[in-house]
Amino acid sequence: MTLIVKPLDNIGVEIQGFDITQPIDEALQQQLRDLWYEHGVLVFRNQAITPERQIEFSRIFGPLELHPLKATLSDDYPELFELESGGDKDKSMTASYKGETIVGRLDWHMDLHYTGKPNHGAVLTAVEVAGEGGLTGFGDLAKAYDVLDADTKALLDKLEVAYAFSMQRRHMRYVDLDGYEPGPHSPKKPSDVNFPDFPESVYPAAVTHPITGIKVLGIVEQFLDRVVTPHNAGLSNDESIELLERLVAHTRDPQFHYFHQWQPGDMVLWDNWRAMHCATGTPVGVRRRINRTTIQGDVQLGRVLLGE
Repeated sequence: MTLIVKPLDNIGVEIQGFDITQPIDEALQQQLRDLWYEHGVLVFRNQAITPERQIEFSRIFGPLELHPLKATLSDDYPELFELESGGDKDKSMTASYKGETIVGRLDWHMDLHYTGKPNHGAVLTAVEVAGEGGLTGFGDLAKAYDVLDADTKALLDKLEVAYAFSMQRRHMRYVDLDGYEPGPHSPKKPSDVNFPDFPESVYPAAVTHPITGIKVLGIVEQFLDRVVTPHNAGLSNDESIELLERLVAHTRDPQFHYFHQWQPGDMVLWDNWRAMHCATGTPVGVRRRINRTTIQGDVQLGRVLLGE
């Protein structure tokens, strides 16, 4: 196969000339890994995807791991994490945003960030495409870091930030709560939807990517709680809050974003050590199914505060 690399809007690339049904030799595997590290987000279209092919493809990029939210794993393929809306699970995922009822909306986040050991990446494939809504957004935090001024970069090198897992969106300090109302069945605590709970985790405010060595902005709005010991870097508590507000606003700049409009046969791979992502959600009753495989994170990027 001869791969053609086509830039997407703002970040990431579409890989053309790839066929998941054909043998993938070691040279092609290495080329795919190199493109993944270079661009952070890879999109493949018109693929004849099956669960078996998705799992085999995903293993090119590392061992797979099971997601800790076991309630959504596939019975037939435990490596698959099924993202579904338009069915019985919608109640707990439904909320109102400026008067519009939406299922499955997710703020910008990095997967398993709250564990201190995020997975390395993931692959999403379209099983059932939403007739309305259902976009997945990706944000390049390496690009977001690169354009910061030198003084901010120097300050970030001195700081750590804490993330606190929470089920209630209204308790998240840095997401946009304007016009938000939880749904009547929104969970109050993790056990309400059979999720485990997680203690706080702490990360450098500027993370060094374990493979490429590039700097990545360690600020993601979901679960973001505070700067740890800001006074050690000469910041007051007020200044540290204002800094996080400024950096969260920075990550929301569209120049760092690509929003994927799903079509049948689509497959998206992203580097979770570099790129955040979000979901726009769907209107009530709209069917959408996405299969996900998770590439294991073998590096501890953050630390868990339990016991400290």
